[in-house]
Amino acid sequence: GWSPAGHDAVYRLLLPLKPPRGHTFHLELGTAGQMPAKNCVRVELECTCMRDQCVEDILCFLHHPEEMLQSNQDSTLLSTFCTGSYLHAQKIACWFQNLVISAWGEMTQSCHYSMEMLPSSRSCKLQLTNASGRSLLVEMVFGVQQGNSDIFLSSQTTEAIFTPSTTWAETYAVAEAKFFRRMARQAPRDTLYLNCLQLCASMLVSAGFSSYTWKTVVMHLLNTIPPSSWGRWDIMMRLQDIMCYLHGCLEEKRLDHFFFGNENMPEDIILPTAFQAAEPINLFQCLVQDPAAHAKALREFEEV
Repeated sequence: GWSPAGHDAVYRLLLPLKPPRGHTFHLELGTAGQMPAKNCVRVELECTCMRDQCVEDILCFLHHPEEMLQSNQDSTLLSTFCTGSYLHAQKIACWFQNLVISAWGEMTQSCHYSMEMLPSSRSCKLQLTNASGRSLLVEMVFGVQQGNSDIFLSSQTTEAIFTPSTTWAETYAVAEAKFFRRMARQAPRDTLYLNCLQLCASMLVSAGFSSYTWKTVVMHLLNTIPPSSWGRWDIMMRLQDIMCYLHGCLEEKRLDHFFFGNENMPEDIILPTAFQAAEPINLFQCLVQDPAAHAKALREFEEV
């Protein structure tokens, strides 16, 4: 990918969660673009009497006594992974971490790597080390899909100082991956747009811009500048385009979120209806509200 960290890169996997038999997920979504996110996943029991009437020893979570359920089958999702009726990210992470630890010895990878479970309250973070001492960091986060779209609610911690364990952040990682794969299919073999993104991201060490800011700028430019114009002989021009675009956004105190209200969204990226109808969300709204932060961002840009 485009990670600026090189040998310190963390490879993240999104693990989609599906409700088991007898359960349904209902997503309670906060205001689009709200920070911190206030999205929750409510779990409800559903009747399976008619569905399972031909299967012996299958009980309905809704209509059979609790004593029968406890003695005949596993406990409900509500009692294991929820607080109240809401999916609890820390309980899921703890259960999955224990599962990985217990199953690691049976996996073929255990013959080639030693595995260390790293502390993480809302994900499963592993450090895999081979015989030569080279390490690989892998983080598995949990996600709940919004309908049939490419947008998920994720257990990954948001930027908020405190995030309740029943609060899930919206993630656009799947939609972003589809967008970059689409560009890769259209681009010539020597296309270097990811190199441009990686080079820009490496500047974050001395500047105050988030990696998501750079990625948003590059996605907007990829949507307007053909992939064929991102070849190795065009890299300096494209880097200049990236810097000019960002500078213009800073001057105007406006950088539109790529997936909200974007009329030029590729057709193969599936977004919720609310995204398509939404007004573009300004990722630089904080600069509008805080003149000191705006002045600081302009100074940091000059230092890049």
